[in-house]
Amino acid sequence: MYAYKLAARREGSPDTIIDINCKSGTLKIGAGYCTIIAGPCSVESREKYLEIATLIKDSGVHILRGGAYKPRTSPYSFAGLGLEGLKILAEARELTGLPVITELLDVRDMEKVCYYSDIIQIGSRNMHNFALLKELGKTDKPVVLKRGFAATVEEWLLAGEYILNAGNEKVILCERGIRTFEQMTRNTVDIGAVALIKELSHLPVIVDPSHATGKSSLVAPVAKASVAAGADGLMIEVHQRPEEALSDGAQSLQPQVFSILVEDIKKLAVLNGRVFR
Repeated sequence: MYAYKLAARREGSPDTIIDINCKSGTLKIGAGYCTIIAGPCSVESREKYLEIATLIKDSGVHILRGGAYKPRTSPYSFAGLGLEGLKILAEARELTGLPVITELLDVRDMEKVCYYSDIIQIGSRNMHNFALLKELGKTDKPVVLKRGFAATVEEWLLAGEYILNAGNEKVILCERGIRTFEQMTRNTVDIGAVALIKELSHLPVIVDPSHATGKSSLVAPVAKASVAAGADGLMIEVHQRPEEALSDGAQSLQPQVFSILVEDIKKLAVLNGRVFR
């Protein structure tokens, strides 16, 4: 018997498919679908964010991403616009008709984040923040749970179990690379974990090739490998001027490069029997 009782796959039980309501209808994340989440690492300003949201809308992105609260290693780095950033995300949603996802760092901000966003992201640093995970279990918002940078697959699934056990069944797992001895990439991408999760759990699993590699040149090949391995979607960082980005510019794709990648992913998804709307 697995320790993660609710996340575990049961013989004959269906895969979890999560519905996200948006202006264009209902977006589905899970088995049989290929969903792309994209946008800049941070909401840097109203003008810049609305510009990039408009630029990537027609590329085939399904969900807009952007950090309003950013966990930074240095206290002197740009840490997001907070409530102002959340309001900009909501404005972008109205402008594009696309749902938005943003990261939650602190339980004290949960009410605001839930109000302004459609999906809540829990980053690598907070995967083991069990008090926060329990509180998320009391909401009805879908949660993207990123794997901790030193977490085993079982620990990752058990973190998801905290949310499920508290009553929220809308959990999406996100592989974003783990820390190893390798220094030539930001993290080490665990593509095998995607296929393993599909064996062990009924929950959707997506991959973040941007944080996983830390290099824009590696995002496309890792994104394609992820879909081929069975990932239900991707989370990709896109910035109109990566060299000017306030965070994670080195791993961000320019809009035109992102557009080409989406077309490649669409073909790969269809080849693998996925729906890409």
